[in-house]
Amino acid sequence: IVWRPVDRRENYVKRCVGLPGDNLLISDRNLYINGQLIEAPEHIQFNYFVETTKAFTEKTFQTLGVSKSDYEYSMVSTDWKRMLQYQSNEDGSYNFVYKLPLTAAMKSQLEKRNDVVSIKLEDERFGGRTYPQTKADNKWTRDNYGPIHIPAKGETIELNADNIDLYAQIIRNYEGNKLEYSGDDIKINGEAASKYTFKMDYYWMMGDNRHNSADSRYWGFVPEDHIVGKPIFIWLSLDDDKEGFFNRLRTERIFKRIHND
Repeated sequence: IVWRPVDRRENYVKRCVGLPGDNLLISDRNLYINGQLIEAPEHIQFNYFVETTKAFTEKTFQTLGVSKSDYEYSMVSTDWKRMLQYQSNEDGSYNFVYKLPLTAAMKSQLEKRNDVVSIKLEDERFGGRTYPQTKADNKWTRDNYGPIHIPAKGETIELNADNIDLYAQIIRNYEGNKLEYSGDDIKINGEAASKYTFKMDYYWMMGDNRHNSADSRYWGFVPEDHIVGKPIFIWLSLDDDKEGFFNRLRTERIFKRIHND
C-alpha cells in the first residue's frame, strides 16, 4: 500500500497488515491478527549483530546481498562491543562485529561460514519509542506491541485513561476535533466524552525490514484518506551500489509484478 504520513509530503510504500475492525498483536516479532498467527513475508528482515574473526570485504557483502547503505556504517565500535558484552581475545583485542539486516536465508548463509563466531538478534533496547509516544507508561516495542484495536468507520468505542493516548491522534488530527484529557476526564469539543464514533476507516502498515522501518509502530494508524494506492509492478529498479546507468539496472526486477500477498 502507498500512503502518506501525517505531513502529507512524502509517499511511503508499506505492507498493509491490519484492516479496519481488526485486533492486532506483535509478540516476539510474530504478528497476530484477530488471534491468528500471520505468516511472515518471505524476505522479512531483522537486525543482527554478526561477530567474525576477520573483516568482511565489499565482495562478501555483495555476495550475501547486503546493500552498501546497510553495510557502510555497520561496523560496531569497541565501546559498543563491551556494552553488548562481547569477550575480548587474549591480547585484549576484539573480533569484528557488524550490525546487519538479514533475511532467514542470509542468516543461514552466514551460519555456514567458518569465520563467523556468533549471530545475535538485535534486542529491544535499540528499537526506539513506539506509538503512542504521549503515553508515559508505554512499554510496547517494535517486537512486542499491543494488543490494539484498529478503528472502523461508524464503530463506537469506550474512551478511558488506558486507550485515549492510542486514539488521540485520530480524534484530533484526522477527524478534526478538539480533544482534552487527563486520566479518565476526557472532553471532545468541550463536552465530556466516554465514547467516540469514528468517521473513517483506519489501517495498520508495517515494512518488511522490520527493524529499520518507519511504519505504524511509530506513526500510528493510517486513515483511509491518506492511502494513495497499491503498487502493481516495478517499472525500473537500480542498484545503488554500482556505477553507470546500465550497470545499475536490476533486470531481474524490471517490469516484474509485485505480489500483494
